[in-house]
Amino acid sequence: MRLTTRTNLAARVLMFCATNDGQLVRTSDIANRCNASINHVARVVQQLQVEGYLETLRGRTGGIRLAKPASRISIGEVFRIFETEIPFAECFDTERNTCPLADTCRLRSYVSRALEAFYHELDMVTLDDLVVGNCGLMELLSMKPTFPGAFAECSTQ
Repeated sequence: MRLTTRTNLAARVLMFCATNDGQLVRTSDIANRCNASINHVARVVQQLQVEGYLETLRGRTGGIRLAKPASRISIGEVFRIFETEIPFAECFDTERNTCPLADTCRLRSYVSRALEAFYHELDMVTLDDLVVGNCGLMELLSMKPTFPGAFAECSTQ
């Protein structure tokens, strides 16, 4: 299994916003820090805004920020938004399926159960779980200036 680039970017965008909670951040800042195309990030930001995860403010002093607390953002829900557009295998696509085994193959039911288990695990992970106490992430994504010798509560999890 491999996550789409959009799903990966959605996680990065949300982690960036959670790391900089309370600040408006710009799509260009996210793209630069996350080594991503600004156009791809902009599309992901737009979809996250439509789905209610981000709020956007236009204008010269605008930007984006989380629309709800990181503790209420389920990573499983976010992944479903971005992953369900592309069928996992041909037989999962009811309109374009040409597999001659589709009616008798048992593999599809096993794959379905495995995918559901995957999402079940991610449903229990919140955005907060990914960022709180994650010093490495904070160091990479924080827009706040750091001061030498500053103490931060971090975890190695």
